[in-house]
Order: sequence, then structure tokens, then C-alpha cells
Amino acid sequence: MSKSVSFAGMVVSGIVSILFLADLAVAIPFSRVSILADVGFILSSAILAYLSWSALMSRTEE
Repeated sequence: MSKSVSFAGMVVSGIVSILFLADLAVAIPFSRVSILADVGFILSSAILAYLSWSALMSRTEE
């Protein structure tokens, strides 16, 4: 896997986390329809960021 895929995963996770944190905090993008969905997307973006970071670090060790 190339480094660009890991960076793309980190960028996507950052964008998703910013969107849903903003929705949770001030109800701007999605009018805070479901708090449970906001928390779920924030957790999944954190998992994606960790997996992207882990893949990038294992790639640089080779």
C-alpha cells in the first residue's frame, strides 16, 4: 500500500471528525438529528485515523 492511501485516510478521518464534532457542538451541518450517530461517526473516524497511522508507520519500517 502506498503512503498516499494512508495520508488520504487520515485526511478523510479529519474531515469526518470535524464535521461531526461541529454538529455535536453547535448543530451546524446536520442540525444534530442524532447524537448517537454523531458519536458513532466520531469514533469511527478516530479508528480510521489510528489504522491509517499504523499502516503508515509499518510502511516506513520496511
